[in-house]
Amino acid sequence: MTADAHAVADSYRLQPAPVTTNTVSNIAKTLPVELKRRLDAGETPCILDVREPWELAICSLPGARHIPLYEIPARFNELDATSTIIVVCKGGARSRKAAKFLSARGFGRVSTLAGGIDAWARDVDPTLPTY
Repeated sequence: MTADAHAVADSYRLQPAPVTTNTVSNIAKTLPVELKRRLDAGETPCILDVREPWELAICSLPGARHIPLYEIPARFNELDATSTIIVVCKGGARSRKAAKFLSARGFGRVSTLAGGIDAWARDVDPTLPTY
């Protein structure tokens, strides 16, 4: 192949896409057993429960801060953007929404509790009431 043929062939090769990190869509998940281990080790992350008040009346994690999902846009400034925040809901959908919202506003250490309070009750504390 001639040099010109190589140049033409090279011009048609796909170039790799630049590596980017989209922190808004790549929200980390914290497993319930990992959160339990961290709490037992004395860590004090902000556990943000975004469920409805009636859900908290059934069960909650000790020390969790409650801001219902629909109030997050009006109240997110109450949270420390530099702290570790683990967002909790029943199964994971609402916590992902809240975590994405916070991440998009500069909260850099946000994760969700994988599987929500349901997974906590199943994997860590089976005495916790479920609904």
